[in-house]
Amino acid sequence: MKIFVLLPRIPWPLEKGDKLRAFNQIKQLAKNNEVILCALSDKKTNKEDAFKALQPYCTSINFIELGKISILFNMAMAFFKGIPIQCGYFYSKKAHKKIHNLIEKHSPDMLFGQLLRIAEYIRKEKTPKTIDYQDVFSMGMKRRYEIAPFYLKPIFNMEYKRLKRYEHDIFNDFDIKTIISIPDRIHIDHPKKEEILIVPNGVDHEYYTPQESEKKYDIVFTGNMAYAPNVNAVEYLANQILPIVWEKLPNTRLYVAGVTPDPRVKKVASDKIIISGWIDDMRDAYAQSKIFIAPMRIGTGLQNKLLEAMSMRLPCITTTLANDSLHAEEDKEILVGNNEQELAQHIITLLTDKEKADTLAQKGYDFVHRVYDWGMATKIMEDEMKLKVKN
Repeated sequence: MKIFVLLPRIPWPLEKGDKLRAFNQIKQLAKNNEVILCALSDKKTNKEDAFKALQPYCTSINFIELGKISILFNMAMAFFKGIPIQCGYFYSKKAHKKIHNLIEKHSPDMLFGQLLRIAEYIRKEKTPKTIDYQDVFSMGMKRRYEIAPFYLKPIFNMEYKRLKRYEHDIFNDFDIKTIISIPDRIHIDHPKKEEILIVPNGVDHEYYTPQESEKKYDIVFTGNMAYAPNVNAVEYLANQILPIVWEKLPNTRLYVAGVTPDPRVKKVASDKIIISGWIDDMRDAYAQSKIFIAPMRIGTGLQNKLLEAMSMRLPCITTTLANDSLHAEEDKEILVGNNEQELAQHIITLLTDKEKADTLAQKGYDFVHRVYDWGMATKIMEDEMKLKVKN
């Protein structure tokens, strides 16, 4: 097949979940197909490095710049049109024309778009189309609305309603729909939502492999630290969970590793809470820590950070919200807590019971190797694409 891949962001560097998913799906699809990549660019990126990283997998690479003035104008247009503001953010008439021309030039067998942010560009194209919802954005926005300060609630509520409607409206425009997990699919408001394929993430087990390293930190939490669910998790850790841990283990240190830390993340920094900012190799953060925690209270989708930590054989703690997508066995492959007392106790247990920590780490490692693989996950989607093209 010749597959035209349209992304809302250049999938390099791999510091965000959508980029990681896109890059690895392209890598897998390229093994048996011709991939033509078109990626929007809303921020300054080292395009030379990105091109080098993507070139082995793509026969054509196209980056389309979205200017700041254009972004602001199109967000305003989205407001008046009644579509989600984030769709307006990534939409441009000029970009639309370029994308259409590229599709005509390459005559692909299949269009593949990642996230509903790009739906406006290809939903009316006549070529067979696949859209990766990835996460159910509306539910993520609803959860942000529920904890937002009063002055932001009207904005989040408006975007939630628009996203929910848009997830429904674009459904029939695409031949194949994919999403990352069953809990996400459940929240798509469409009578035929069972048609959506579950295409989970994988993890690069050759890259994220156990390493021997000095343990400088007791706990680690990783991710894009400008992303609202991660910011919320850091504040929850620092202000509600760790104070309970410190009552029993006063010297416990947390390492927060991830790009572009939000001011609220920076604010919690102390001699016991270290905020890294950008680091060259995220494996170092895992290897230098004793346990991993992802105390997610908002957000959707599958947490890549949990897959990576498990693959590096770290004992992991999370919430039901995150484990509903992960499907690890509680108390055997992962520890799950749903309030600060439970999460704090899990931390204390793993830091004081090495045998339990080691057993949990090994079981988690076995689980993630057994269940999460990029090749197996992408094949689910690729097989469906082949059937559609053939028919």
